[in-house]
Amino acid sequence: MKNTIEVFWRFIMLGCISFGGPAAHIGYFHKAFVEKLQWLDDKHYAQLLALSQFLPGPGSSQLGFSIGLHRAGLLGGIAAFVGFTLPSFILLYWVAVLSLDLNSDSLFSGAIHGFKMLAVVVVADACISMYKKFCVTKLAASLAVFTAVMLWLIPSFMTQIGVLIFAAVVGTVWGEKSQEATRTGGKVAILPLVLFIGLFAALPLLAHLDTSLVLLSQFYQSGSLVFGGGHVVLPLLQQLLGDSISTERFLLGYASAQAIPGPMFSFATFLGAELMQDQPLLGASLATIAIFLPGFLLVLSMRQAWQSLMEKPRIQGAVWGINAAVVGLLIAALYQPVFISAVVDVKSMALVAVGLLALLVFRLPILWLVLSFALAGIFL
Repeated sequence: MKNTIEVFWRFIMLGCISFGGPAAHIGYFHKAFVEKLQWLDDKHYAQLLALSQFLPGPGSSQLGFSIGLHRAGLLGGIAAFVGFTLPSFILLYWVAVLSLDLNSDSLFSGAIHGFKMLAVVVVADACISMYKKFCVTKLAASLAVFTAVMLWLIPSFMTQIGVLIFAAVVGTVWGEKSQEATRTGGKVAILPLVLFIGLFAALPLLAHLDTSLVLLSQFYQSGSLVFGGGHVVLPLLQQLLGDSISTERFLLGYASAQAIPGPMFSFATFLGAELMQDQPLLGASLATIAIFLPGFLLVLSMRQAWQSLMEKPRIQGAVWGINAAVVGLLIAALYQPVFISAVVDVKSMALVAVGLLALLVFRLPILWLVLSFALAGIFL
């Protein structure tokens, strides 16, 4: 229980300051749990990162869930999820319930713009950190750049999956491997996999029985089908929800989700409250749980088998390639959507440059940067 409480405390603190989306969260987690607390080493962290990138669902939250599982078992995984998600849940619920006119408020719009500029700084820092760690050879650096270029030229779900598979194949042949294949065993956990498949099949069939089941079905399907993390879920949600929510409110929730700390999938909190305005807290809770649940069930099902597979040299090489490609995913995300949605003029570019200096060189605390960028966004 002591470890579970510690996991919750560490993750709720990160949930309050983890701006920048999934790309930045990977860097935050590495600094907190590998470098500072040493809950796991670089090798184990890279394995969990590769697993979270391979499975559908919220990549950074699956990574946090896996770290909680490693530290304190299932309760630790749940504590990591609740702690990391709770701050963004509260903020987005508040925005949905109390901010019907905020999208026309100049102060709010300015602060949102400031947060977008801060996201450029934080994601750039994550890119640099991950590049130094996973792209130490010419081949790894080439895979990272190739991944970014392909996603810029052909931005799609299939492109993302294709470059990850390509990087894995390259890694099996030319990637870094060790000969420490000593671990055996490790099987797929059947119960979580059965639950994942059962809910995926049953919820659409039961949706006609109640409006809350419709909500559960829509968000569970989204969480089950999305690869690549937060931003990728947005077009799918918009397609699934159709005319149930106005474009203006949808975009307000999207902008708010980008501006606050924590997982981008908490966007579901805003949408759930908006779709069940007679019971907004229930709607927000159901949507949030439903969109995260599929990914967590898959982590529970695959993590032991994944650990044993990771001792095989060819799998090690594949993960080496995937990690290099993940750096490319971060670089691609830095430009689209983070940079182009934030840097709209010379003043924005100047502020981003100053922010990079403050974070990379002077290492200012993130909370100071949050306040500074919010004020700058209002006055620019």
